[in-house]
Amino acid sequence: MTALGEREIRTYDAAGVSLDTAGAVVARLRAAAESTGARGFGQFAALHALGDGRFLAASTDGVGTKLILARERGALRACGSDLAAHCINDVVTCGAEPLILLDYVAAARIELEEVAELVEGAAEVCRSAGVALVGGETAELPGIYRDGELDFAGTCVGVVEEPLDGSAIEAGDVVVGFPSAGVHANGFTLVRRVLELEDYDAADLLAPTRLYLDVARALRARALAFVHVTGGGIAGNLERVLPTGRHAEIEWDAWERPPVFRWLARHVEEEELRRVFNLGIGWCAVVRAAEPGELAIGRIV
Repeated sequence: MTALGEREIRTYDAAGVSLDTAGAVVARLRAAAESTGARGFGQFAALHALGDGRFLAASTDGVGTKLILARERGALRACGSDLAAHCINDVVTCGAEPLILLDYVAAARIELEEVAELVEGAAEVCRSAGVALVGGETAELPGIYRDGELDFAGTCVGVVEEPLDGSAIEAGDVVVGFPSAGVHANGFTLVRRVLELEDYDAADLLAPTRLYLDVARALRARALAFVHVTGGGIAGNLERVLPTGRHAEIEWDAWERPPVFRWLARHVEEEELRRVFNLGIGWCAVVRAAEPGELAIGRIV
């Protein structure tokens, strides 16, 4: 096994993904998007006013390089579930009720069984959420995709009357955390590099993204903001909903991390783990005070 000291595989940047570049892209494109009347650009879900007091909430995302590993290990159906849950969770962060999902599958050569696994996995989550999988696109694109690889993305649309935007958050408010099922669908470019050093095949590696719709509905009346913990980790995603001059102090020992993150910690430094992965918390709510039984993982300062 390669020694822990080989630093070239210990960061997301070294593995080939730059979170700083992703942030720069959002900043560069913001003016163009907002010039069209967009609201919420760069948030988990964007909003469009319908003119009757309601807003459409929409979010587009993909499963990323988790597909490579899932395909190798016969777990593409889980990636279908990932896509639906991820997109629905993003829309739900603003307090919306999700309505429809569209998907997009692309590959150099379409394999029917692989596409069926992905779409059936997405449909299973949509049924549980009451979301209609209304269609999408399947594309064969030789020359763009490598042989044997595929991509899966989707868009969820919902509706909301009074969007949550975090503007009412104050110092002293509490961050409540809800468990993830494992890595979910972010950080797999780095995960795959670590797998070159040490294998790992427990269920929490490829477990599909947990759907937090019921959690959001239960907390909607008292939540000041919701956070879907995706790329950027807990702190990075909390920053997306906090007003200027506020940030979150996280108690990193407030919960027990799933085993997959203890495995990753043997090869990735703590600071990078916090920056890239959910570390066992897939969803957060900012509230005035935690209630009995809720897991308080931080406070706003």
